[in-house]
Amino acid sequence: MMCFSDLPMPAHFPNFMHNSQLLQYLQLYAAHFNLLQHIHFQTTVLSVKQSPDFACSGQWEVLTEDRDGLKKIHIFDAVLVCTGHYTKPVMPLKDFPGFETFKGEYCHSSEYKDPEPYKGKKVVVVGIGNSGADIAVELSRVAKKTFVSTRQGAWVIRRTSHKGCPFDITAFTRLLDLQGLLLPRHLINWVSERELNQKYDHRLYGLMPKHRLFDQIPVINDDLPACILLGVVVMKPHIQEFQGSTVAFVNGTKEEQIDAVVFCTGYNCSFPFLTASVFTGPGHNLNLYKHIFPPSLEHPTLAIIGLIEPWGPIMPMAEMQARWATQVITGVIHLPSKEAIETEMKGNMKRCPSPKHGNLLVKYIPYMDELANELGVRPNILRLLLTDPRLGFRVLFGPCTPCQYRLRGPGKWAGARNAILTVWDRVSKPMMTRVVPESRPSRLPKLLVLSILLVAAIYAGKRHSKLLESPMAALNNWRMYVPAAVLRVLKI
Repeated sequence: MMCFSDLPMPAHFPNFMHNSQLLQYLQLYAAHFNLLQHIHFQTTVLSVKQSPDFACSGQWEVLTEDRDGLKKIHIFDAVLVCTGHYTKPVMPLKDFPGFETFKGEYCHSSEYKDPEPYKGKKVVVVGIGNSGADIAVELSRVAKKTFVSTRQGAWVIRRTSHKGCPFDITAFTRLLDLQGLLLPRHLINWVSERELNQKYDHRLYGLMPKHRLFDQIPVINDDLPACILLGVVVMKPHIQEFQGSTVAFVNGTKEEQIDAVVFCTGYNCSFPFLTASVFTGPGHNLNLYKHIFPPSLEHPTLAIIGLIEPWGPIMPMAEMQARWATQVITGVIHLPSKEAIETEMKGNMKRCPSPKHGNLLVKYIPYMDELANELGVRPNILRLLLTDPRLGFRVLFGPCTPCQYRLRGPGKWAGARNAILTVWDRVSKPMMTRVVPESRPSRLPKLLVLSILLVAAIYAGKRHSKLLESPMAALNNWRMYVPAAVLRVLKI
């Protein structure tokens, strides 16, 4: 689901990859499309500013520095900033009274690499995002005790769904997305939260968050509930204060002899190379049209790619942003007026259930379709159902893989149809390392039919035969009342 739209992941790669395998895929993609010749490695961008004639040309001056310290100014017609928002780690040490008295080890999750240094220690993990949950689970295997402190809580989703299929394969379908558009949001939240709590009660496990499921990105983790059940991970509320090696929590409990603290407290966006004129939002933030273009610029030649918190795979979403942005930059697609842009952005913020995350949170299929519709690459499902029913049903009912956006329009890829039809082969191949013969068909359905026929025969015998005076007699003569053809079918 997270592959780029014109090159599916290798079939032998696991459905959820190690980071080294993701790196292999990126290297494979770059080699496949001969991109390495265009990449300047070990080069730092020091500044990106408008050229002196920006009002006429829309060009940018980019100052770079290579590994030898040589600085150079480049003139570009357009700039795409693809650094994302995991750039500046947040270390909120001032938010914890008495932290200066803590003499143990501490670090941000961006610095964490290996659990071994924490072996035999008591560790507090602050925060319960995806990084916090992963680190807590990993630490629990070597640490003496692992505590997770969370202010908000989180909804925790497993990687597997029905019959062990990957969660995203079954969750991101056009049919489910259509249900989301037709049904009330609170109803979808209620049903989904109820289903999650059937697997493990979030309140019982100390995970219950203050927000609804679809208001923020959930935590994807298979092991955290099991670790809580085993007692190797202990959930705690927000930290009230540090008292040397003792950590006091807001519920009045204390944990003594804490050896280390790992802050999984997220990141802030940081674009130190951009000029101040780009930042127009409150608190020196970026307000972006369709999460891509700063609306304040006279020429749309600067695009921000990947500055989103996606409900879904970010790589194909960033790719779609780049496809749309280049069409805008080259003039194929024209942006609306500044007034229309401001009106649309204000409307999006009002509809967002969580204003704090309103400028970042996007859902996979609606956002992809929105950009794809303007690009002319959104799949026409009705036409597919009429002209290619097999493909149409896969597009509508199957996983919404990125390849769907290569079926038509600019950038159409001839291999997209086959990639969509073979997606389940790629899902199953890495798991089919031990081929198990299919089990023999169960005889239970036949026995159930036989039982029904037997009861019917006994009832018929009691009612219509004067010779039978008891159910036992009917049982002894039940073959008289069951057609021979049925017996042959059942092979009795």
